Amino acid sequence: MLFETKRLQVRKLNLSDALPFHKMQGNANVLRYTSGELKSFEENQEELKELIQKYDDPKNGFWIWAIDNSFNQAFIGTAAIIVDEKNEAEIGYRFLEKHWGNGYGGEVAEALIQYGLDKMKLKAIYAIVDIRNIASVKILDKTSLVFTKEEWNEDGQCMDRFYRLEK
Repeated sequence: MLFETKRLQVRKLNLSDALPFHKMQGNANVLRYTSGELKSFEENQEELKELIQKYDDPKNGFWIWAIDNSFNQAFIGTAAIIVDEKNEAEIGYRFLEKHWGNGYGGEVAEALIQYGLDKMKLKAIYAIVDIRNIASVKILDKTSLVFTKEEWNEDGQCMDRFYRLEK
């Protein structure tokens, strides 16, 4: 386990996560405000294998981990820290739809911020969210990240909201 919060445990993904990972990644509602595409079980299983292989790459900056419910150790989503060349990182999270509305997003977002700054020794943490994703906007507004700007995203054809915290 990498870290835990009051109700969540964050750990490395493993192959036994294939079915819940696919249920999450195969849900159009989960991917609505992301650049992700719906994929078959086989495609998601291959993506899971690639994410697991990245753990052994010393130059990896693309960290995606499983989020488990501490009560029953069930997979409920993923957490991400994507490190760039400036030693700054974007955080992200996704949850199985049945776990939305439980406050897990804010709990894991704040834990990712602390983990990135304290354990990974990153210079800054940031998050970018499509303003139509009202739930994530509310989550990020409550974290220690500071809102910095809104900007049009030509690729996504949406307005993005930016948050940042420097060490």
